[in-house]
Amino acid sequence: MNYRMSATIALLLTAILTACNSSSNDATQIENISRPDAANQDLRPNIVLYVADDHGTDAFGVYGNPIIDTPNLDALAAEGILFTHAFGTSASCAVTRSVLMTGLQNHKNGMYGHMHEYNHFSSFSNVRSLPVMLSEAGYRTARIGKFHLAPEQVYAFGEVLSPGTVNDMASIGRSPIEMADATKDFISLNHGKPFFLLMASDDPHRGLPFELGDQPNAFGNKPEGYPGIKKISYDPKHVIVPPFLPDIPETRLEMAQYYESVTRLDQGVGYMIKLLKEAGVYDNTIFIYLSDNGIAMPGAKTTQYDPGLRLPLVIRTPNIEKPGFVQNAMISWVDITPTILDFANATPDDAVFHGKSFKSILETENPPGWDEVYGSHSFHELTMYYPMRTVRTRKHKLIWNIAYRLEFPFAQDLTAAITWRGTIKRNLTHYGKRPVHKYLFRDQYELYDLETDPDEANNLANEPAYAQIKSELLAKIREFQTQTEDPWLHKWDYE
Repeated sequence: MNYRMSATIALLLTAILTACNSSSNDATQIENISRPDAANQDLRPNIVLYVADDHGTDAFGVYGNPIIDTPNLDALAAEGILFTHAFGTSASCAVTRSVLMTGLQNHKNGMYGHMHEYNHFSSFSNVRSLPVMLSEAGYRTARIGKFHLAPEQVYAFGEVLSPGTVNDMASIGRSPIEMADATKDFISLNHGKPFFLLMASDDPHRGLPFELGDQPNAFGNKPEGYPGIKKISYDPKHVIVPPFLPDIPETRLEMAQYYESVTRLDQGVGYMIKLLKEAGVYDNTIFIYLSDNGIAMPGAKTTQYDPGLRLPLVIRTPNIEKPGFVQNAMISWVDITPTILDFANATPDDAVFHGKSFKSILETENPPGWDEVYGSHSFHELTMYYPMRTVRTRKHKLIWNIAYRLEFPFAQDLTAAITWRGTIKRNLTHYGKRPVHKYLFRDQYELYDLETDPDEANNLANEPAYAQIKSELLAKIREFQTQTEDPWLHKWDYE
């Protein structure tokens, strides 16, 4: 997928916004709803953070996919701000959520991997999370859907509207209309305080069971569908296979299921916005849509490659001056908590974050100082130990595979994927554009020129011509480790 398409995106967003404004009866139309007057009303904005589970930019209309049906997300981008260079820090669900909720890298907040079942990772008890800080500042807080964080007291919300469980097909996070309906009382105006609502979808994560023989994973899709959702299926022949995946029948079958799950998620976003309008709160609500990591496929999820870390981010704020603005600032998920607190005027005086607020540059073209991001991965599951540290600039990426002598481990849902199993069964030498052997056995350092090699297939780390660039980027990683108090900093002295 070619990400250098800001002009194309801008034209598409303009067309979408024009279409939205042309129909006053459209459910996605922006409505001018006046908020009731109250002498003691706290007029700070409400905030909805809608977090998808394993949704990459590869299946999102305004990011360049003409096949996927995402009209509500596209409309949100047309009236809001679309980020083209937004990055997670680790392509792993629980780890990413801990970063989103603390503004701290996982190696500092303690959430090194998954919390459920035998994995048992959890953040340190002294960590201060976003919902706690907002609650202390006078916000009502609530969550619904997938949680995947521990301990509960560190990530405490005022209300739990419906607790989510991990990979449960019966979870409310798979039924977005029901999930949105469960928030109606919470988002009403009869409280006098602003609210923060975490909407955590289970879509489009793979569903259980993971092992299905030669059948594709359903990605949460069911033949009977879900309440209020128009079931939209896709022909595997017509899906777009991203270049990091092999174009084989197995991949196409799974991509078609993934698309259907994303389309259900999109309908849920549109319905949630409709409810906010009906409650009379949309005009004073900041709506943020993002994903924890990329698609649940080898080559994306659990890696430090762009398909796993370069993610969708759309923000709609009240009184936006440039609807449909395309923002190319390189921002990271460690920036989300500081930014939300900034919007809420709720940043504690003693707060310490690894990220920074990007509120002031939302509609600024080419803002200076937003040209690099960092990644940190330690575990996915307990059995998936493979620490990596990464720096990415606009032109280069350097990955330090700290445990490079180990074979790269697979998450349970990925090793069961017929896309990977089909690659092995067919004895393919390459998985997408990367040799299978190199995917399994990584070099200590991976250096990529992203301008000439956006698919990260040609490792330049040992090329003499890139020795200086490698040295400079390694120095950046070491400084990043120092500033974030990374336990793996000792590796420099150890070796």
